[in-house]
Amino acid sequence: MAEKWGRRAILLVYAIMIVIPLLVVLFGGFKNIGQLYSSPLGPPVPPTGRNFTSLVTTANIGVPILNSTALTAGTLVITLFFGSLAAYGLARIKGWIGWVIWAALVLGMTVPAQTSLVPLYVTFRSLGLTDNLFGLILVETVHAIPVAVFILGGFMRALPRELYEASSIDGAGPWRTYRSVIMPLSAPSLAATAIFLFVIVWNDLLYPLFFTTSPSVQTLPLALLAFQGEFLTNYPAIFAGVTVASLPVVVAYIFLQRYFVAGMTAGATKG
Repeated sequence: MAEKWGRRAILLVYAIMIVIPLLVVLFGGFKNIGQLYSSPLGPPVPPTGRNFTSLVTTANIGVPILNSTALTAGTLVITLFFGSLAAYGLARIKGWIGWVIWAALVLGMTVPAQTSLVPLYVTFRSLGLTDNLFGLILVETVHAIPVAVFILGGFMRALPRELYEASSIDGAGPWRTYRSVIMPLSAPSLAATAIFLFVIVWNDLLYPLFFTTSPSVQTLPLALLAFQGEFLTNYPAIFAGVTVASLPVVVAYIFLQRYFVAGMTAGATKG
């Protein structure tokens, strides 16, 4: 009984740690600066929509939203395609060779992204791929593919090898097996990977900050920096921007929630 109540207490503390910052952001987006500092946890009385209006009039938030949408969509499409191909290929390699290649990809995830920023920037600048969305999509894709291979590879390795053998007996080649057998079965894992990468790419600030300079190429997280000054930071406007930026992630998770849960548990339930 004590252990049961102990777990509940830990979960309650964790929930409070999540809910309080969330309420500060949600309420803060509808407050002015005076209301925020006088009552950061209280509801906005009266609420104001001026912060959301300033996102359009001051920050011209429409262009960054379109850029973030294009960046995220392009990265997800390329990453899921090549990541699923790589995971499928590694799942079909028998013996220790496949495990070594898979471990090398996973090992690359442990290297901090900051260590490769300067070489990447020099390379992309020499190729004329800085300060444009295509180059930014390539940068995000390079760092997202190992994550996709890690998640999808764990699922595809758990699939019975008889599936591959049966498709070969039926006359299907590797490409037909990948397209008609593996990909339909991998739908939950693909959805889980897509949501996970969507959150990472949509909220990423490091690469857009480092690889872009023109306002026309700004992404949404980068545009929110415009509300931060040297002596004064407009936190209500930032909170409004964070609320707007979080809506696509929340909507995507609501519609793909059952696929996300199934995809994260699929590898553990298959023999």
